[in-house]
Amino acid sequence: MVQHFIATQDFSKEKLLEIIELVRLLKVADKEGACPKLLQGASLGMLFEEPSTRTRISFEVAMTKLGGHALYLKPGEIHLGARESLSDTARVISRMVDVIEARTLKHETVVALAKDATVPVINGLTDYNHPTQVLCDVFTMMEHAPKGKKLEDLHVTFVGDATNVCSSLMWICTRMGMHFTHAAPKAYQAPEDWQAIARKNCETSGGTLTVTDDPAAAVAKADFIYTDLWWWVGQEDEIPDRRAAFMPAYQVNSALLAKAPPSAKVMHCLPASRGVEATDEVLDGPQSIIFDQAENRLHTEKGILVWLVYPRLKHPSPELVAHHKGEIEAFLASGS
Repeated sequence: MVQHFIATQDFSKEKLLEIIELVRLLKVADKEGACPKLLQGASLGMLFEEPSTRTRISFEVAMTKLGGHALYLKPGEIHLGARESLSDTARVISRMVDVIEARTLKHETVVALAKDATVPVINGLTDYNHPTQVLCDVFTMMEHAPKGKKLEDLHVTFVGDATNVCSSLMWICTRMGMHFTHAAPKAYQAPEDWQAIARKNCETSGGTLTVTDDPAAAVAKADFIYTDLWWWVGQEDEIPDRRAAFMPAYQVNSALLAKAPPSAKVMHCLPASRGVEATDEVLDGPQSIIFDQAENRLHTEKGILVWLVYPRLKHPSPELVAHHKGEIEAFLASGS
């Protein structure tokens, strides 16, 4: 059975920690200029239905550092449900690459690709969730956790709209036994079905979930204050109403940050609408770790790719490689 990376809910806490440890090892090796070429000769097909900075660059560079190759495939260049079914696209691409990353507008597209793909499919973001981002976020929190605090001691507060990052962060934090708070106006809070998943996680992990419309109370114990854009693709006509609902109480600014512990760190998945959900003063301030977080996307993609692909690759002996090389060279020489 092919293992995909579609949602963190598909994995136990122990398995997620295993992948995070692999991310850590690969980051240490990379920082020493010794990233192992564990995916030598492997290929990644990257399907994008919308533009991307961090996701595209992190996956493409990750494959290069690991000795592999990445292909950037966008609408208009391949048939992605147009003139060819998603099923056929998944099966054809699977015959030519070792792993597929897909960033799609609808979650159903990634699910459909994974259903018929015979190689691992990685969810690079959908309208429903963003699992590679939040695995990176937990890794980043572990790097920046207050001294003496374990993962299960950490308080994470998400201030803002119920985005795909909010859902994913809520689920992975509660899966890991962390304490997650979502602060937003009532109309923009995480829906009940999202909360039900998180509460189920808490039953076994010991984590907690709080949803509130009081941002000051939400950040009072926060080790990490996280924010994201206040509107998603297709919600542009709602921008005036959303600005009115969130501003100024839910903007992550120096006044809100002052209500959190002095050790609290500020996070943002980026891109940011500076001066909207967060101010420059905060995003560029001493408590911000947004660029450490952005860099860690690279190391996280390396970890996910190696974890999914390395065990599936053939690792021929030098003797077998030499045998085939000799046969082919002999054939070529015979025709000269």
